[in-house]
Amino acid sequence: MASLKSRLEHSVTAIALRSYLAEFISTFFFVFAAAGATMSSRKMMPDAASDSSSLVAIAVANAFALSVTVYISANISGGHVNPAVTFGMVVGGHISIPMAIFYSISQTFGSVMACLLLKATTAGQHVPTHAIEHEMTGFGGAVLEGVMTFALVYTVYVASNLRPVSAGAIGPLAIGLIAGANVLASGPFTGGSMNPAYAFGSAIVGGSFKNQAVYWVGPLFGAAIAGILHDNVVCPAPVPDSFRGNADGVGV
Repeated sequence: MASLKSRLEHSVTAIALRSYLAEFISTFFFVFAAAGATMSSRKMMPDAASDSSSLVAIAVANAFALSVTVYISANISGGHVNPAVTFGMVVGGHISIPMAIFYSISQTFGSVMACLLLKATTAGQHVPTHAIEHEMTGFGGAVLEGVMTFALVYTVYVASNLRPVSAGAIGPLAIGLIAGANVLASGPFTGGSMNPAYAFGSAIVGGSFKNQAVYWVGPLFGAAIAGILHDNVVCPAPVPDSFRGNADGVGV
């Protein structure tokens, strides 16, 4: 009981509150850029779904946006920008459950607000939602999202182990690049979400929750496996405190 009380108290400290704000801002920026790039592609190319250049543009936007948003929040909150990453850190014991809940709420709220702003400022243009290819099954989509999120969260873990001299720039860049590569690999099949908050925000504003479970079950499962594998098999040694965010999240 004492441990639970102390964890709850730790989750409402000034440092923790700054971390939640940092996660909100970073997720807002990321979703605004990622969803906005998709909307721009569809506006400029009505048949964007069959144009490979549209996929490349969206992947590049995801890579750039995630690199930057991880970088700007890494030293404050750990730069998660994704409930799946936060869940992976919970599994690895790098962040408490109460803080993880607040992180996820902040990330989801940031995503919803970004999508609402896009819809309001683009004169009601449709906010695209993530959806699986009609020939795919929900299970197949979840597995694909899980594998991609595994790669993303594993990269986050590895980035947290980088030497201080290179961690400031290389870590966020590596995370952004793997996200962009995953979008290129899966865009036509699942949309390449890897982020439950992004999927939920676009779904609630776009008005379609079809196959929404795919974008929660797959990423959370993939993130958990990444955390377990990295901390217990590949790199069992504890991560130095100097590489962690100020709120016990993993910084890069």
